Amino acid sequence: MSNSDSNNRNSLAPSPPEPKPMPPSSWAKKTGFRPKFSGETNATDSGPITIPTPNVDIEAGRVRTPATTNGVAQGDKPPVPVPPRPSMAKKRGDSDGVPKNSVPSTNGQAAGAEQPPRRNSRHEEVVDGLPVEVDEFVSRHAHMKYELRDSPGLVPIGVYGVQHYLSMLGSLVLIPLVIVPAMGGTHEETSMVVSTVLFVSGVTTLLHVAFGSRLPLIQGPSFVYLAPALAIINSPEFQGLNGNVCIFTLSFYLSESRNFIPCNHELRFLMLDEVYMIHIFTYKIKYELSDFRSINNRKSDSQKISIAVCLFLYLQKFKHIMKELQGAIIIGSAFQALLGYTGLMSLLVRLINPVVVAPTIAAVGLSFYSYGFPLVGTCIEIGAVQILVAIVFSLYLRKISVLGHRIFLIYAVPLGLAITWAFAFLLTEAGVYSYKGCDINIPASNMVSEHCRKHFSRMRRCRVDTSQALLSSPWFRFPYPLQWGTPVFHWKMALVMCVVSLISSVDSVGTYHASSLLVASRPPTTGVLSRGIGIEGLSSVLAGLWGTGTGSITLTENVHTIAVTKMGSRRAVQLGACFLIVLSLVGKVGGFIASIPEVMVAGLLCFMWAMLTALGLSNLRYSEAGSSRNIIIVGLSLFFSLSIPAYFQQYGISPNSNLSVPNYFQPYIVTSHGPIHSKYGGLNYVLNTLFSLHMVIAFLVAVILDNTVPGSKVERGVYVWSEAEVARRELAVANDYELPFRIGRIFRWVKWVGL
Repeated sequence: MSNSDSNNRNSLAPSPPEPKPMPPSSWAKKTGFRPKFSGETNATDSGPITIPTPNVDIEAGRVRTPATTNGVAQGDKPPVPVPPRPSMAKKRGDSDGVPKNSVPSTNGQAAGAEQPPRRNSRHEEVVDGLPVEVDEFVSRHAHMKYELRDSPGLVPIGVYGVQHYLSMLGSLVLIPLVIVPAMGGTHEETSMVVSTVLFVSGVTTLLHVAFGSRLPLIQGPSFVYLAPALAIINSPEFQGLNGNVCIFTLSFYLSESRNFIPCNHELRFLMLDEVYMIHIFTYKIKYELSDFRSINNRKSDSQKISIAVCLFLYLQKFKHIMKELQGAIIIGSAFQALLGYTGLMSLLVRLINPVVVAPTIAAVGLSFYSYGFPLVGTCIEIGAVQILVAIVFSLYLRKISVLGHRIFLIYAVPLGLAITWAFAFLLTEAGVYSYKGCDINIPASNMVSEHCRKHFSRMRRCRVDTSQALLSSPWFRFPYPLQWGTPVFHWKMALVMCVVSLISSVDSVGTYHASSLLVASRPPTTGVLSRGIGIEGLSSVLAGLWGTGTGSITLTENVHTIAVTKMGSRRAVQLGACFLIVLSLVGKVGGFIASIPEVMVAGLLCFMWAMLTALGLSNLRYSEAGSSRNIIIVGLSLFFSLSIPAYFQQYGISPNSNLSVPNYFQPYIVTSHGPIHSKYGGLNYVLNTLFSLHMVIAFLVAVILDNTVPGSKVERGVYVWSEAEVARRELAVANDYELPFRIGRIFRWVKWVGL
């Protein structure tokens, strides 16, 4: 347009109004946060670091050109008022009382007036779970296929519900494959625990979606409980429940045998010219009953009792440790329920901000670096393929869509497992992993040949036919409470689990906030937050009664799954939970999962722990990640979360120590050699264990620094929760978080656990 036309138009038009403040950022717009635009962020001593960057469309691979007027970029002059974009039509007709297809008028304009064109959907991309548009505003839930209260029909909801659980398969089933073998359990016991985990996960998810936060969040065994569980499993009082007890007993009663050969993980003794062996492997127990009867026929009553007690102690090791874990989890979970239902969590949440949540959750993933690849390296050609396939699917093939679903991104874990398992099966059947003349009936530690000892151990990890869990599992099995026996309670282990339940609550706070921005009309109130923490505590009590080995809490991976699958309907999660309960009753399913080779489990865990670390750090997007204050706090928290536990774990261990546990479990035997030595053994146990947990150190450092170092709310990214009065007035918020069946009206007087 010419300059004369422009001047003529300006003379006729009224003068523009005063420039309005810049609209809030996408996060602030979704949460309702209204910062004071007084420069308080830049006035802090921390001096946030700002790096000018061009407006880049990352996915399209080009730099966006800023809009110009008369050849001048709009960023070079005061902003001209632009009529706000009309809100998108809701899928739910009852969200705000507006008809589904109507668009309210803005600034006196008709609803049908021409509006600024929206960016083409193919250029719209979800960044950190939120869709980014040209003008950098976030259109609420524009990227979601189904929102929180949507229910399009039984078939679509069922399909999306099953998809939701399949995408989180690794988080649900991998933890039992680690802790049960560590407790000396067999493959059959592993399959039983897997079935129990699936059952409890389905039940607790239904409880949480109905009576907890009401967000579509899957409950299950969290990695937060894995390190403390391994520390309890490797406690000194449980180290005696292994083959060494049996070796000592047998050597006492069979001292007349000149050919007695003691071993670490097997029992073998020679009597006269006949060989009687009882094989007790770390992950499989096999005893030949006929040989055992013939031994009993030749021994005196005292020797029979000795052998029977010996075998009973070892075979009961798994159940004994499981009962100890159950008792600790029940007490710790009851403490978590107390935090929620008494309203204490509403007070503690004031200390929990993104700068605290990010390093705490990241430390959970980083803490298992000594377990991941060292176990993958035992069969590198299988473990490395497992990791590479998961990386290729989740990164390089993430945009490939089939029938509207990004199958490689959504199903990276199950697809990667299936391909790697098939690859290992082909190598096994092709004879690549043959025993090469080594007698597989002789325990590895009794083999004379050094080559056979090493080769046998490697073949056991690489072959896919070493487990009999699938064949030995029944078709139907119903998990029931106290199936392992009556829980055993010890105050020192319970105290450790109480601290762990607090860390899991911190994890859930970040997950509630992030997921609510994706699927709900507003973030929950602090009362809803407390209610969710309380139901998580009760859910973990159920997990302790059923005997899963860990608590059942909100999984951190929920946020990533919701953003990727674009499914936020709680109906779908509830239907998927019912499907999971039915699946847990099929014993063959647990047996199939328990037969996954150990090296593949380690490869998947490497990928899952890396994702968990990244998900934890992604919480920093709600704060000023470039602020020097936040950089230093997060850096100190992560560094000390690795360094201080390393000091406790390595204290008192010489390089040539011959420890009774594998190298990847050595960080969890700290209670037997930690630096804290007082006359109170229980106190030593608690302190040595807690200070050896990476997530505990990260939380302590972050929560102290973040709440003592000055910083504005905008800089700290303080979580903004909905006000109770506002939530009651807004119909959409009330429908999102109110308890079903009008239960909330009965307990409306309990302000700290409701709207």
